[in-house]
Amino acid sequence: MKKYLFLAGCSIFFMLSACTTHYKLTDVSRTRILVDRTYESPVDAKAMAFLAPYKEKVDSFMSPVVGNCAHDMSVSRPESTLSNLLPDVFIFMSKNYGERPQFAVYNMGGIRAGLSKGPVTFGDVLDVAPFDNKITFLTLTGEKVTELFQQIAKRGGEGVSEGVKLVISKDGNLISATLYGKEIDPKAEYRVVTIDYLAEGNDGLTAFKSGTNIKSPADEKDNARNVIANFFREKRAKGQTVSSKVEGRITIQ
Repeated sequence: MKKYLFLAGCSIFFMLSACTTHYKLTDVSRTRILVDRTYESPVDAKAMAFLAPYKEKVDSFMSPVVGNCAHDMSVSRPESTLSNLLPDVFIFMSKNYGERPQFAVYNMGGIRAGLSKGPVTFGDVLDVAPFDNKITFLTLTGEKVTELFQQIAKRGGEGVSEGVKLVISKDGNLISATLYGKEIDPKAEYRVVTIDYLAEGNDGLTAFKSGTNIKSPADEKDNARNVIANFFREKRAKGQTVSSKVEGRITIQ
């Protein structure tokens, strides 16, 4: 009996030993896989019939046009059309919350798609802002605003609203920072609008954790995507197309 137990133990040992590997993970990469009509041939009639009622519901939610883009918009560091638009949207929509923030910040990592010239659907907005991040208002001292801008410089740029001008070095140091042409007063207080994810100090923007007088509404309508969609709807109701441009908000020297 002991002999069999010994042999069984040896077998398990050698099996586990055989599972060891000298390979080491050296890199992780990701990519988006476009699911388009390529995968529709040949069509599975039964599958299509099963999906039909769900597709109808999804299309009714995603397909309605909320507005129009004057041109293609994309996201890239240190500054881009879309990363300029979204913080400007937050500034514009702040009136609906009884707020008048002096500037806005929207993280590049939270922008997950671009926008194309022409009609914009709610589904397009959802692609851009797929997370349940809520619009959030808070107050920072000038000292913490400078610290925040230093952290943005370290990241090579984030989305900042009109009026913010940051000059950063190639190695990620903040060279200068102004707000509407004025230097940041370390003793003053500044009202800022962002998303709750950043207000919690994520994405390396830990200066936000020092925020006071925080207003972070929690309803579904306060999700970033709904705030953005309502901005487009408001512009569309006035017959306006939405545009944005790169204008030197963040430059690298």
